[in-house]
Amino acid sequence: MSAKMEASFSMLTMSIASSAVMAMGLAPDPQSGGAPNKDKNLARFNIDLLVMLQEKTKNNLTQEEKAFLNSLITDLQMKFVQV
Repeated sequence: MSAKMEASFSMLTMSIASSAVMAMGLAPDPQSGGAPNKDKNLARFNIDLLVMLQEKTKNNLTQEEKAFLNSLITDLQMKFVQV
C-alpha cells in the first residue's frame, strides 16, 4: 500500500520548484532517467510562478510557509543565474 500524498502549500511549491530545477538541467529527465534537458524559458516561467504565488499569498501564509517560499525562490534564482 502506498502512502497517501497530501496536498499542501509546501507540496505545491516543491512541485513547481522541481519543474524549475529540471528545466535548468540540474536533475535527470524523470521520463527517461537520462540526461537532463535544458529549457531556460521553462525554468524562468516556473520561478516566475513561485514569485506570483508569493505575491498573491502575501499575509496569508504562516511564518514557516513564508520563510520556506522565500528561501526556495532565492535558491532557484541563484541557480538560474549560474546556469
